[in-house]
Amino acid sequence: MEKALGIFYGIGVGPGDPELLTVKAARLLEKIDVVFTAASLKNDYSVAFDIAKAYIPNTTEVKRLSFQMTSHAARMQAIRENARKVLQVLRKGENAVFLTLGDPMTYSTFTYIAKALKELEPDITIRSIPGITSYQAAASRLLVPLAEGEESLLVVSGAQGGVALKKTVGKVDNIVMLKTYKQFDHILKTLEELNLVEHTIGISRCGFEGEEIIHDVSRFNGKHPPYFTLLIIKPEGFD
Repeated sequence: MEKALGIFYGIGVGPGDPELLTVKAARLLEKIDVVFTAASLKNDYSVAFDIAKAYIPNTTEVKRLSFQMTSHAARMQAIRENARKVLQVLRKGENAVFLTLGDPMTYSTFTYIAKALKELEPDITIRSIPGITSYQAAASRLLVPLAEGEESLLVVSGAQGGVALKKTVGKVDNIVMLKTYKQFDHILKTLEELNLVEHTIGISRCGFEGEEIIHDVSRFNGKHPPYFTLLIIKPEGFD
């Protein structure tokens, strides 16, 4: 008789502070069979694992999955290969988690792995344990409301520079921009064109050692800000 498939969980470990991990996530990590984390091809270090490690018993098996980021095709191939590795564990009847920064359903590799697993094994059970996002933590750190009253909030990616800003400014009240690192020059140029530099606050490494609040984003003109940098933009200004 074949063993029942294990359950695959996505766990959001939050923005950086281990104390912001949810109670539900911590309890699950105490009894899970296998923990999967993402790591680059250059090293096997996982920021998400480092955040959650205090909640993971030393006896728990930890497997690191590498993701090729050079092109979309290479990335999708890596996702499919890693989904097969996860499925090998689940077919043993073991339960597994994939750790992700912030929330599993917000700009997370977990969603791609989950889709690939469903294609390989449609009857698989997949569950997501939500986590606190970086922009929620940043808003709390800055004491800046993300939205009040009837205001709207838009979360956008800066992976294509300021393109999303140009499309949305004037249509929303508050904007959070993630993934700002690689295209910051273009983002800053767009902020200048839209007269939004003084309406923007950045924060780097929120919840981590070396956290920095950036009141003047223009000082990064011509250079990259730290990798974990996000922007909160209020076109009508900060109170």
